[in-house]
Amino acid sequence: MLAMSSPMLDHLLRLMTEREASDLHLKPTRPPLIRVHGRLQPLGAEPLKPEEIGSMVSAILQPQQQRRLDERMSVDLGYGVHGLARFRGNIYMQRGTLAASFRRIPYQIRSLEELDLPPVLLDFCELPMGLVLITGPTGSGKSTTLAALIKYITGRRPVHVVTIEDPMEFLFTDGVATISQREVGTDTPSFAEALRNVMRQDPDVIMVGEMRDPETVATVITAAETGHLVFSTLHTNSAPQTIDRILDTFPVDQQKQVRLQLAQVFKGVVSMQLVERSDGSGLIAALEVMKSSPKIAQLIEKGETSQLHEEIESSVAYYRMQSMNQSLLSLLVWGTISYQEAMRKSLDPEDLSLKLRKMFPKIEERGGEMSPSTADFSEILELQQYRKLYEEQEEKIKLRIAEKDEQIAGLETAISSREQQLRELERRLQEAMSEAEKSRGDFNRLRQEAQEKIDKLMERIKELNQRLMGGDAGDKKPGIFR
Repeated sequence: MLAMSSPMLDHLLRLMTEREASDLHLKPTRPPLIRVHGRLQPLGAEPLKPEEIGSMVSAILQPQQQRRLDERMSVDLGYGVHGLARFRGNIYMQRGTLAASFRRIPYQIRSLEELDLPPVLLDFCELPMGLVLITGPTGSGKSTTLAALIKYITGRRPVHVVTIEDPMEFLFTDGVATISQREVGTDTPSFAEALRNVMRQDPDVIMVGEMRDPETVATVITAAETGHLVFSTLHTNSAPQTIDRILDTFPVDQQKQVRLQLAQVFKGVVSMQLVERSDGSGLIAALEVMKSSPKIAQLIEKGETSQLHEEIESSVAYYRMQSMNQSLLSLLVWGTISYQEAMRKSLDPEDLSLKLRKMFPKIEERGGEMSPSTADFSEILELQQYRKLYEEQEEKIKLRIAEKDEQIAGLETAISSREQQLRELERRLQEAMSEAEKSRGDFNRLRQEAQEKIDKLMERIKELNQRLMGGDAGDKKPGIFR
């Protein structure tokens, strides 16, 4: 049964979309509120009446959704306005009355380039198997980023993608890949149930909207273990915290086994948050990226998650990882965000301040300004200091490259030696084959000669037998027995 529409709700959602708001909040005795660039503001001046919210809600709920609302006091749903956008809604009770929140989901799925996200995320799309998690607080862009990754896969890889969502948000279309979208409550009773059944649907890539409970977490890890590429989300603020959250889902006596499993299947964590652009044009994502590496896998297996942060920051050049502070620092240096916004959004402001002072010793004296007067010689000194730090980092990278070049040279030498051995073996093989062919020819010739001799001998024997048997009966031979 299709949900009906609500003209009043559709009107509010249109106004919300026109103002480029991300969220709409409906609450009795208050005007509708919209979130624009991270800040709430009223949409109109007239407060909503409880019966108005009740009318809007009852018009869009399907019977099973209404029953769930009655039973659980809250229900998630997807709602679309033709020609406008889709919306992820949550209807809930507060102070004994209905309230609702709606998140705008554009019909058009944006690419990573359009979202100003780093291309390193595309590395996850090319993986044959493993677990990739997109994390962050509510409204940080997790679903949008995940949709961009799935869209990239569907356009380039001939695979079967299965999504399990609650509710269904972005609508995907088949491309090079074929995609099946399942909604909890409509197409399947739960995440865990859908995951148990998905193995019989021949998937290559599985997208789980959210890992909400221990059963779902365990099933996701199992799915990644069995050779599938699995994407999912968690509400965590950093990559190390994500690993801890997964482990804490399980009883203590099971965590060692889970660490072993996670170390094997883990491929990456992207932790996101949205920060305000310095020009006031909107929001941009700052993100921490932790990728799988031998050291990362070892730390996860040993449960030494406190050391993950240091490994992330030291793996920028080779693995293209980065911490949240490094991401904020990059946005700040490029002038995309302000100093104040960077410090406000940092999970470790003291560490970010230290990084800034190392690069620009006087930046905090200037209130975070990155561009002092060009006539100020102190800027030259700061640039010299920054260049020194850069050169030190460059030297470290050169040493690592030299080590890798040495390893490559050794491997090339080994390959060359093996190639020489192979060529020698091929020469010997050719000689052996030639000798075998000559021997085969000699054998055939001798066999033919022997056969000819045998044939002649048999003819001779035949003639002799005929003569011994009397030959012609009328022929009288002289002899003693006549």
